[in-house]
Amino acid sequence: MARKLIIDADPGIGDAFAIALATLDPDIDLIAITATAGCVSGQIATRNILAISESVDPIKWPRLGCSTADRPSFPNAEECHFSDPLRLNGPNGVGRVELPFSKLHNQHESAKVIVDLVKQHPHEITVLTLGPLTNLELAIELAPEVLELMQGIVIQGGAISLGGDATPASEFNFYANADAAWRVLRAPTAKTLVPLETANQVVLTFDGFNRLKQLKGNRLHFVFEDLLPFALRAHHEQLGLEGLPLREVAALATITQDRFFESRPMVVEVETDGLETRGASVADLRRGISRQPNVEVVQSVEVQGVLDYITQLVKLS
Repeated sequence: MARKLIIDADPGIGDAFAIALATLDPDIDLIAITATAGCVSGQIATRNILAISESVDPIKWPRLGCSTADRPSFPNAEECHFSDPLRLNGPNGVGRVELPFSKLHNQHESAKVIVDLVKQHPHEITVLTLGPLTNLELAIELAPEVLELMQGIVIQGGAISLGGDATPASEFNFYANADAAWRVLRAPTAKTLVPLETANQVVLTFDGFNRLKQLKGNRLHFVFEDLLPFALRAHHEQLGLEGLPLREVAALATITQDRFFESRPMVVEVETDGLETRGASVADLRRGISRQPNVEVVQSVEVQGVLDYITQLVKLS
């Protein structure tokens, strides 16, 4: 039976690719995509999600959760080259392409969509977060009982054994809303964290892109003609990388391809007050501590297995 999934995202080229692949995975029932402010504003995230869905034209259309929130401000922008992700994703988050989309008339706030669907399908839905954790925090405020009704939460965010990318200490998704990350990690429900150092291992090289492009169908035309070429160029020009880290796709792969990952239960907290460390993930690795782990942290990934998974889905497009 396909795994019921809600993706909460702030697209972002990586998010867009992950969403497109999720619509193709026969083992995933993508019942909703909810927008959050992060890489772009909530309004642009909403528009991008709608445009991605229309471009992929899935057999079963997921519900859309909308956001009107402003994009987070970044007070320590001078600290790191990645603190403004639009340098790597383009002015609207999806390169320089204007994806066509129809105007959505009946808009529903993302947190409300999450709450309604989790209540409708108790103990069946996994929520995958690819952006800041704002919507999950709002969902908990709306209906604390939804935590007991979720099958689990998979979080692409944080950094355990590596410095950050938004600041020297903090990964972007946690930095953008550290208070939400703190609250969600403390929430009493099953959680899996896919941190920066693990997600960064899955890289699409230029050669890999060219091979995949030969396999793609019409449903991924916009991804291979517009989005991925922009991201590959931007990462090469801005960061000197010879490939594109597919962090969001790595997190997606944990949903149905868990055999490619190894994880460890940990106690992880999020710093919310430090001037230089706000948004930093702090793992308590001391021996003999009595605190119960609050999250499964993915520590290793079989990279080729995930790349093969991507190849299989691209062939389905």
